[in-house]
Amino acid sequence: MLRTAVIGMGPIGNNHATAYKNCKQAELVAVCDIIKDRADKAKAKYNVAAYYNAEEMLKAEKPDIVSVATGGFEYSSDHYLPTIQALNAGCHVLTEKPISNNLKHGQEMVDLAKKLGLCFAVDLNHRFTPAARTAKKWQTDGLIGNLLFLNMALWIGRFQPHFDTEYYHLKALNPHSCDILRYFGGDVEQVHCFAMKAPGREIWSTASINMKFVNGAVGHLTSSYDIERGHPMERCEVAGTKGRLIFEDMWREATLFPAGNFEKRVYTNPVFGGFRDFYDTFEDRIHTFVQEVSENVKPENIDGSGKDGLEASRIIHAAIQSLKTNKPVIVADVTE
Repeated sequence: MLRTAVIGMGPIGNNHATAYKNCKQAELVAVCDIIKDRADKAKAKYNVAAYYNAEEMLKAEKPDIVSVATGGFEYSSDHYLPTIQALNAGCHVLTEKPISNNLKHGQEMVDLAKKLGLCFAVDLNHRFTPAARTAKKWQTDGLIGNLLFLNMALWIGRFQPHFDTEYYHLKALNPHSCDILRYFGGDVEQVHCFAMKAPGREIWSTASINMKFVNGAVGHLTSSYDIERGHPMERCEVAGTKGRLIFEDMWREATLFPAGNFEKRVYTNPVFGGFRDFYDTFEDRIHTFVQEVSENVKPENIDGSGKDGLEASRIIHAAIQSLKTNKPVIVADVTE
């Protein structure tokens, strides 16, 4: 039984805590938040110890796994310090996305975990669904063939008047979409981004990003904060010389279209005994990390690793640089 703790008890931190509570291989032993009321409410809800200082919690409880679900500037600036503290305390760490909007901090986190031989992962929960895994298996089974193109779209309506920066939407939403594109397409070599500020908006709220992958395939990402979530909210298309696949809304459905064959193959996630709603993507992701740690999976083989999270964010920062310069940008050249 692995001892687990959560740092940052907002809505997402509560998702993490609930998932640990529902995990047979884990025991939630503590919660932590610098906002005392949040920590106290979580203490009562989960019947565990509450702390207001991460280092005190790490020293007292000595958890095996720590989730970092803090917020901060652009919803990620507070990930760095507690992640470093937890790694230095000998804990395996699962942090929320984005890993960090300071790429140098993100690199430090990845490098420290590697140096210490600890598992470090990011909550890239859109790949942790039966539909995504089914689609990936079709690809690894050779049913797609050599990659030709990938198209991704993701949208969530967020209409508040003010954000931390005009690039907030690009940084906060697209760790998921860029990770899914890397999940199927591998590393991205180059990007060219166009974006708009929808009527009444102060941020780049809808974006179009053209991509070239290292393997030669081409791709495209459309991302928006200007559309109500509804159903679906996400669509990924992967095409190759032997077939094409589509999966929608993360957990709902995946469809394979074999080349030269009018019979398609469809996987639809069952409502009963399967995913019910978006929360279940958190549970799948967190339970997978717990299982990997319990089975002593090598840190470099962790699914949805810290490195995966860092490279997804690097694509986003390259896209922002492209938006600023109106020129294509080589992704590997972007370090901050």
